[in-house]
Amino acid sequence: MTLTEMRYIVMLARERHFGRAADKCHVSQPTLSVALKKVEQRHGVILFERSSADVRLTPIGKQVAAQAERVLEEAGRLREIATQGRDQLSGSVRLGVIYTIAPYLLPRLIPALHKRAPHMPMYLQENFTVSLTEQLRRGELDVIIVAQPFSEPGIVSCPVYDEPFCIALPMGHPLAEQASITPDHVAAENLLLLGNGNCFRDQVVQACPHLSESGGLEGALEGSSLETVRHMVASGMGISVVPVSAAESWPQNEPLLQFRRFSDPAPFRRVVIAWRATFPRPQAIDVLRAAILESPPIGVTAIS
Repeated sequence: MTLTEMRYIVMLARERHFGRAADKCHVSQPTLSVALKKVEQRHGVILFERSSADVRLTPIGKQVAAQAERVLEEAGRLREIATQGRDQLSGSVRLGVIYTIAPYLLPRLIPALHKRAPHMPMYLQENFTVSLTEQLRRGELDVIIVAQPFSEPGIVSCPVYDEPFCIALPMGHPLAEQASITPDHVAAENLLLLGNGNCFRDQVVQACPHLSESGGLEGALEGSSLETVRHMVASGMGISVVPVSAAESWPQNEPLLQFRRFSDPAPFRRVVIAWRATFPRPQAIDVLRAAILESPPIGVTAIS
């Protein structure tokens, strides 16, 4: 079984749709379908149950797909090892960043990184922590930027900065008159949160534990992104807890929005970079971390 055939099997197992799997493999649907049928005929097994509505792995298909994924991961490592003798700062790096960090870090990071490593272009992807972690483990990404807590076997992480949270308020909100705002104040308000699956939502809940105790989560409104939450707050729908990098990047003369800091000790998140322990370009990791420390988002505290 060739690596190409294994890629076809793994992609169809993930997508469960011939058209989408073919697109991801950059081949036509008939090419993918014929290749997989030949694999099944050659080995005398059925890997996929096919119907007009769905594609499902058979029991033996699940085992083959899982093993094929492991083989492809190891093959990717062979390619990485082969590049060790060349300039580690030459060639692209695949970087994944969570949604609540990317828009506020990348505009500052990319210019700083380009100065240090002009021949190291970045393939960038935004996603949730769980998706980025899985892609990192599979070798589809080289390094990711996420927030703690984060711990994965075989993955090395290193902190880069601490970021405090702040409160976004509609103009004229009574909390703006408070000398200091505590998490208890937030629990008593109409709170806007990011949707389930976003790690920043979980961090806000941890920072304001009385939210769940008071049942505040049941009535919390949700936004799909921090930008959406920003506009909902400005419209007067409620208040929100946001990372300071987001607040600092938004227009400071916004007439319908204002920000206040938490009283000490203010809740914060620790941001880390993470990569596979076997990644063979440590200099690329060092340069990436140095560029983040040189040009972190506004309002954060770099960890040197």
